[in-house]
Amino acid sequence: MTSQIKTVLLLGLLTGIILFLGGALGGRVGLFFAFAFALVMNVGSYWYSDKIVLAMYRAREVAPQDAPALHAIVSDLAREANIPKPRVVIVPQDSPNAFATGRNPEHGVVAVTQGLLEILSTEELRGVLAHEMGHIKNRDILVSTIAGVLASVVMSLAMFARFAFFFGGIGGRDGEGGNPFAALILALVAPIAAMLVQMGISRSREYLADDTGAKLSGHPLYLASALEKLDAYGKRRPMRLGNEATSHMFIVHPFSGKRAMSLFSTHPPIQERIARLRRMAGQTA
Repeated sequence: MTSQIKTVLLLGLLTGIILFLGGALGGRVGLFFAFAFALVMNVGSYWYSDKIVLAMYRAREVAPQDAPALHAIVSDLAREANIPKPRVVIVPQDSPNAFATGRNPEHGVVAVTQGLLEILSTEELRGVLAHEMGHIKNRDILVSTIAGVLASVVMSLAMFARFAFFFGGIGGRDGEGGNPFAALILALVAPIAAMLVQMGISRSREYLADDTGAKLSGHPLYLASALEKLDAYGKRRPMRLGNEATSHMFIVHPFSGKRAMSLFSTHPPIQERIARLRRMAGQTA
């Protein structure tokens, strides 16, 4: 519940940044356009983000007869989570990783890389898939999409505010315009704040998916062991395809060679995640 509350508060903070920036840019008019812009981008992302990311990573769907063991685990976890069985796709990359996508549980997709299937035991694979099913069950795909879109709106408004300030475009008629100096300050600070908030949301949802996945699999140490392997192999085999903007979707950072363990990281520290899972195992033993 703590992760859920934190997510709601952070999304509210992102929305607040947009409203303040939109209001400072153009009063009520600026606020209206900021809302409209955010709404249009959210609707588009909601419907098409899964298709875009699957195409980006050249993922191919596999039938049950082509990957029976993989499908069997996914089917079992879907029953345990009480959600429809998601589609199963494989990403042709030797970097071991996994992600989930889809706008809701009815359109869920679980993706694993070829490298992940090669290095994990059956138990570890179950732990990873349970984590991804946790994302689908918790509707994290939608939450992370909204967070990313809101952050993008902040960036766009901030860029427009900086441009408008220097060309005298901030403000409106009859005292309805925004404060140009407030808009400039917000334009400089807001992108950094938005990035930090987006990273906070991503880390919060990863912790929540770890917790949900551990419960679905029934063995927190399955995922803990898998995370240790993924961290070690990922440093030597970073993802060759893709874009940093999608890194928050993966179970571990896919571009490990560029990873920065800081406020700007999309993922919590691996060792902290493993420690939490081991504590869970101790409590359920």
